[in-house]
Amino acid sequence: MTQPPPPPNQPPQQPGFGPPQPPSTPGGPDLNKAPEPGYGYPQAPQAPQAPQTPAAPPAAPQTPAAPPAAPQGPGYGYPQQPPAAGYGYPGQQQPGAYGQPQQPGPYGQPGYGQQPGYGYPQPPTMPMQPQPGGGGKKFNAQAAIIVSAVVAIALIVGGGVWYASSSGKDDDKETTANSGDGKNKTNGGGGGGGDSSSEAKEKAPADTNSKVLFQVPSPKVPKDVTSISTSGSWLTDTVYAKSGIAEIVGYDRAKGTEKWTIDLPGPVCEATNRVTEDNKTAITFKPAMPTKGNPQACTQIAVIDLEAGKELWTKTAKSGTMPISFNNVTISGGTVAAGSTSGGAAWEIASGKQLWAPKTSDSCYDSGYGGGEKLVAVRKCGSYEQRQLHIQNIDPKSGKVIAEYKMDEGIEYAAVVSTDPLIVAADVNESAGDGSGISDFFSIDNKTGKLRARISAPGDEFAARCDGIYKLEKCSGLAVGDDKLYIATEEHEGAGESYSQTNEIVAFDLATGKQTGQRADAGEDYTITPLRMDGGNILAYKRPPYDKGGQIVSIDGGTFKQTTLMENPATETVRDVEARMSPDSAEILFSQGSLYMSEVFASDFSSASDEKEYLVIAFGTS
Repeated sequence: MTQPPPPPNQPPQQPGFGPPQPPSTPGGPDLNKAPEPGYGYPQAPQAPQAPQTPAAPPAAPQTPAAPPAAPQGPGYGYPQQPPAAGYGYPGQQQPGAYGQPQQPGPYGQPGYGQQPGYGYPQPPTMPMQPQPGGGGKKFNAQAAIIVSAVVAIALIVGGGVWYASSSGKDDDKETTANSGDGKNKTNGGGGGGGDSSSEAKEKAPADTNSKVLFQVPSPKVPKDVTSISTSGSWLTDTVYAKSGIAEIVGYDRAKGTEKWTIDLPGPVCEATNRVTEDNKTAITFKPAMPTKGNPQACTQIAVIDLEAGKELWTKTAKSGTMPISFNNVTISGGTVAAGSTSGGAAWEIASGKQLWAPKTSDSCYDSGYGGGEKLVAVRKCGSYEQRQLHIQNIDPKSGKVIAEYKMDEGIEYAAVVSTDPLIVAADVNESAGDGSGISDFFSIDNKTGKLRARISAPGDEFAARCDGIYKLEKCSGLAVGDDKLYIATEEHEGAGESYSQTNEIVAFDLATGKQTGQRADAGEDYTITPLRMDGGNILAYKRPPYDKGGQIVSIDGGTFKQTTLMENPATETVRDVEARMSPDSAEILFSQGSLYMSEVFASDFSSASDEKEYLVIAFGTS
């Protein structure tokens, strides 16, 4: 994980302006056809060069130490001898006290593809040579990381919209969040409680080789805007829906033809990744297209019918006399809940009836909510330097507190990884040191509010990321099921040659906080990222080396045996698009033999490159 720019003192606004754009038409070149080789496509890995120290960039990443020698031994992707200290090996204990900085182990080098920030949508890919995994990638990524850090600072100041010429005086302080559901369907992302007793739905096809179903070109951003958020993607049985610029478009899952478009007066700020059983979801958006003189705020909460393609209702709430600019939104138990620095509010999904609003007399406030089988509030009390977070399991109809866990004072932010079982992640004493937002996981009994276990997850060893600052449920690189936390390790040197990289998924018992000894290896030159649970199995994406396509695998929750469900085309044109969809930042949804990968920002960087930029690429098996 890499060092991010420091977060602002207040949540940023997400301005953007210009007229709504027409929906993107699926099309573009045939990605199944191998192109002529040439400039702009991934090349065979070269011997890495020592990274250059930048001239004082904002929050520049630390220059990594020289890589350790790759362990030798037989077997594909398995080192012969486990290290004396580190992660991912049975029976190992994490050194040091909980929440304190850990000494890096032999595999403690910074990983490739880690984006700066605390889990919120990352800056768009710059028009440079992609590195889709494999040999030498952590060295080749240094320049991209530095540029991303600079872009991230601009986006933080601009609140998700980067103006081409900004004064930097945007005073609007809103942000947004992603979230989860339990009885409702989860459209992907880390977290969520998997049920080991339920049967896995995703089965391996007779032919696991996929083809490109369709691709959606990136939309043009409004004039004078360099980048704007396109956060939000969902699946129903028939529709793949994706946020554009001031719109949501529903596409046929197999063909990519547009089935419907919901036009909005302003851009989507944030969207829950949860979908109810009857295909409804929730978003926050701005009431108008922003301008530099009027940046707007995320005051609008809407419920969308994804099957019918309709906006069912839109609501706002006030704190005193001021409209609330919402930071996050989620759904649980028939309720939409949204939090902010001014407090939280909730509405019935079916009717839009308001269930509660912030109390101006309160000395505490609901900064955000985690959805799913339970509704969990992260309630902030006290001043900045004496902050105490109350993790509350609440009734989704009344907001009444059922159980509460009070975290130690001084922890400013916490992210909700899962609500059933209840897990939160926090960067205690800012000890992670890598921008992941995680130094420790807290397993909590959501019936009694008592701490079950505390899991130390040093940032130089584990690759999960959460955004407890803005997007309360935005976590990647992990999944939860069968009362276990499955988490990706950081990349490290593999057993092969040419500076190969690899990683693993390991499991922690949520009752004891200890590793179970289970481990799923990515394989040489691949890196593996958990996506979600499928019954008792873990679905994961394997980011490929430079000359192969990505894979979707199912990992048996008991044996950890891997079954390949999909392998994408290895043609250069396809690899070039897939490589830009990093699991750390892109939205990746897999269901019923189809994979949808989408960007969370649209930008005008494509104007500086001859390569076509895509908002979405979809794959499917026969």
